[in-house]
Parts: sequence; structure tokens; C-alpha cells
Amino acid sequence: MCRRKWDDSHAKMVSFCGVLGALAIVLSALENMLPPLPMLPPGAKLGISNIVTMYAASTVGLIPAMGIALLKGLFAGVTRGMVAFLMSASGGLLSTLVMWSLLRVRHRPFGMVGLGVCGALSHNAAQLCVAMCMTTPAVTAYIPWLVLFGILTGTLTGLVLRLLLPILEKIKFI
Repeated sequence: MCRRKWDDSHAKMVSFCGVLGALAIVLSALENMLPPLPMLPPGAKLGISNIVTMYAASTVGLIPAMGIALLKGLFAGVTRGMVAFLMSASGGLLSTLVMWSLLRVRHRPFGMVGLGVCGALSHNAAQLCVAMCMTTPAVTAYIPWLVLFGILTGTLTGLVLRLLLPILEKIKFI
């Protein structure tokens, strides 16, 4: 039997991912406390907790970032039900994969704002697919609104992360 030796760097990585997961849950809970914004599609959120998955995708890698997205989905399921779990998990996993993939491109075509917009649009696309499977293809009527608000919320999350990155880079987490 082969045992993997856990050294200090592994422990730091695990604890750092735990802190990021907890932060994502707290931001998600705070976001759930906000009243619905007028003219947003039903259930639409600002996506503030997606800042954490975007940061995780850029710092700790795909698997931990996907774990954080799944954790957020589980939290949504526990607090708001199975539909919320499916919507959150599908959107979170796809957007994390898209953002991580864009971060891997040699000549990055987007900054953090573009990354946030791509993440928000892919999040909305995954949720729309789930909604279509659960209801009717008529939900595609929300596409223009989802694109508009995906651009707005993705810009917001990208700007927030861009503002926070210089501070976060000064702190030696792992």
C-alpha cells in the first residue's frame, strides 16, 4: 500500500481551500439575504460568491475550484432545495471550468473583467439548460435578459477581483 506523505504545504493547501469554501458559502448566504433586484429574471443573483471560485481557479487549480463550486451548490441545496442545488451546481461547475480554461490560454484574451463576464455567461447558460430540462424550452425567452445581466454581473465580479488581487497577492496564503 502506498501512502501519500502530507507535508506542511499540503496542509496549507487544504486549509486554504477550506477557507475559500467557507468564504464562498458566507458570500452566498449574504447574497441570499439581499432583496430581489427589479427586472432580474426569477432567482437571479449578483454572483458575488463567484468571485471566490474565480480566484480559486486562478490560484489553486481546477479540482479545488470545482470543489468550491460544488460546495456552494450543496449549500444552495440544503438552504433552498433541490432545484437551487441543480441550478447552482450546474452554473458553478461550468463557469469554473470555463474561467479555468481561459486562464490556461497562453495569450490571455481577457482580463479579470472579461473572465468574470465569460464566467457569468456560462453560469447563466448552464442554468438555462437545467431550466429547459425541468420546465419548457419557452424559458429561452430569458436569453436576452440573461446575457445583459450576465455582462453586468460578470463585470462587477471581475472588477471586484481585479481590485482585490493586488492585496491578495501580497499575502502569502500557500
